[in-house]
This record gives sequence, C-alpha cells and structure tokens, in this order.
Amino acid sequence: MNLTAEEQEVLWLSLRVAFWSVFVSLPFAVTVAYVLARSSFPGKTLFDAAVHLPLVLPPVVVGYFLLLLFGRRGPLGGILEQWFGIVVAFRWTGAALAAGIMGFPLMVRAVRLSFETIDRKLEAAASTLRAGRAVVFFTVTLPLALPGLITGVLLSFARSLGEFGATITFVSNIPGETRTLPLAIYTYTQTPGGDQAALRLSIVAVLLSLAALYVSEVLVRRAARRVTGEDAVGRR
Repeated sequence: MNLTAEEQEVLWLSLRVAFWSVFVSLPFAVTVAYVLARSSFPGKTLFDAAVHLPLVLPPVVVGYFLLLLFGRRGPLGGILEQWFGIVVAFRWTGAALAAGIMGFPLMVRAVRLSFETIDRKLEAAASTLRAGRAVVFFTVTLPLALPGLITGVLLSFARSLGEFGATITFVSNIPGETRTLPLAIYTYTQTPGGDQAALRLSIVAVLLSLAALYVSEVLVRRAARRVTGEDAVGRR
C-alpha cells in the first residue's frame, strides 16, 4: 500500500495537527481535571457541563462558534492578529485548535477519574514532610495519576486524528494547509476515480487508531505497575 506524495502530505499534516492539539491542551486539561476532582465551588456543575459540551454538540456547531470567535473579524481572532500577528482561521493551527477542543473533554474525564482514585493520605503524608502544595502535586499526585494521563492523551490524540465537522467548518478543506485524513477521505469519495485513495487513507486511519489504543493499553499497564506494584497488577 504505497501512498502518493499528496496522501503522505495529508498523513503528516494530520499527525502534526493531532500532536499540537494534544500538546497545547494538556496543561489546561490537567488543571481543569484537578479543579473538578478536588474543588467545590458555586456553579461547578455548570462548569463541568460546559467542559463536556463538545461531546454532545454537533461538531459543526463547535466549528461555527470557533469561526465566530477566531475569525479575522471575531473578538479573539482580531486580537490575535492585531497584537501577535497570529491567524488561525483557515490555517492548520485552526485545525489543531478545533481538534483540541473536540478532544479536550476526553482528556479531562480520564485525568479527572485518575485524580479521584488517588489516596489522599499519600498527599497528606508528603505535606507532613513540609512539602508545599506544588511539590506534592508534581512529585506525588501527578505521578499517581499517570495512567489516567496517558489514557487521556492518547484518546484525545486519536479523536483529533478523526475530527471532521468542526475542522471543515472552521478552517475549510484546503489542500496542504487544513486537509487532514478525514477531510481527504471525504474529498476522494466525492472525486471520480478517488476510491482507491480513499480506501488507502481509510486503512491508514484504522491502523493509526488501533496503534493509539494499543500504545495506550501498554503504557497504562506499565504506569500501573509503577504506581501499585507488580503484585497488585498481577492480582487484577
């Protein structure tokens, strides 16, 4: 299954978009997950619902709102262009933004569940040794939450690879700039003689998704062994 130069370009663009969508959203997802897992404040339920809203909204709606906000005439897009010279609408960076938002709830949920299962006594023990909250978080809490972190990252990465509706609405379907795997597959299915290319890219998409799930399972098991020990994992 030899990919053409155009198909290879689509593949590498998709991987770049997925990587940056996860890389940029990761610190925000960890912060939000920690707040939801450990804090209680007025409006928490509403905040939680807003974080998970991309899971239930049609992706086209998300892309439309992104276009309104980050378009060149949008409130955020205008600021980014005028102050920093950054344009995301109809650029690959916009595709990464759309993919990141669509995968954000998956990452938050996985990390949050991991935070919630941590034994708070371990953190309390570290605090008695005069470790500050930041030190406890980075040396105790975050390592213990590693399995959920890995799961969230790879699920979000796989989701970003498959993002279609928000991407095509926000940044269109521009060859070499925003045409990721799903958009390319759709284009080839609408092009006479494009069935073979669509099939090849569909197989690539399936293989990438399987690889992400497989790597997630392997890394989570290894992280679990480090956190709970070989015997505990074996008993499971």
